[in-house]
Amino acid sequence: MENKTDKNSYTILFAIGMVLVVGALLAFTASSLKPAIYENVRLEKQQNILYAMGINDNDESSAVFISTDKAPEAFNANIKEQMVITVDVDGNILKTQTRDEYFSETKEEPYLIDVKKEQANLKAGKPRKLPLFVGEREGQTYYVAPIYGKGLWDAIWGYIAMDKDMVVRGAYFDHKGETPGLGANIKQRFFMDDFYGEHLLTESGVFKGINVAKGNADPKNKDKTDNEVDAIAGATITGDGVTAMIKSDLKLYKPYFDNLKNSN
Repeated sequence: MENKTDKNSYTILFAIGMVLVVGALLAFTASSLKPAIYENVRLEKQQNILYAMGINDNDESSAVFISTDKAPEAFNANIKEQMVITVDVDGNILKTQTRDEYFSETKEEPYLIDVKKEQANLKAGKPRKLPLFVGEREGQTYYVAPIYGKGLWDAIWGYIAMDKDMVVRGAYFDHKGETPGLGANIKQRFFMDDFYGEHLLTESGVFKGINVAKGNADPKNKDKTDNEVDAIAGATITGDGVTAMIKSDLKLYKPYFDNLKNSN
């Protein structure tokens, strides 16, 4: 007599049942973990922004974030305004919103805006949202902007702190999968610290960005107006990615800084 469990229909029904059970368990797990994931993302973004402003636990050589238990308080104390600037495909400002204005419209925090998605929107001819974080530390005002790009193997990103003249006052870079000891060194202090004091504009006020230059004639980085920093040996493509994301993303903020100067 044929066992009913040997039938193809039983196998199919069993497989469908297992898929439904496993799917339900995965959905429950994802739902349960969502608040914790959101909180981790929130804290990491705050730490990144604060790091670019110079608020961190760095030692003499290593890059160290401010601790997660201190980050929210430090963020609230030092970030005076979160803004969202919306630009069109030509870089013209369509509107500038405060955090409260943006949140009331979208129910989203400015620091959670997906920069990669916004880049895609602009390429598709749609408006792009540009988050900007205005902070104060030791009597100086910082304007911190997120940037996003492509390294050798995968995504790279960062936060650049600037003054009103678009002079860099701090930088933080990170990556998803660059080569250890080579491209991964973009998140090391010796590289990030080189950006401090670098000018994003030429003397005539034209946006030029910062080149991560392999043939840089200023390896000790004493000239802050040459729009260059020294490249990481063996990491040319990753360095080119840093150059590209600085130029493409930060250029979009120039109209805001132009308006800022004109209003003062």
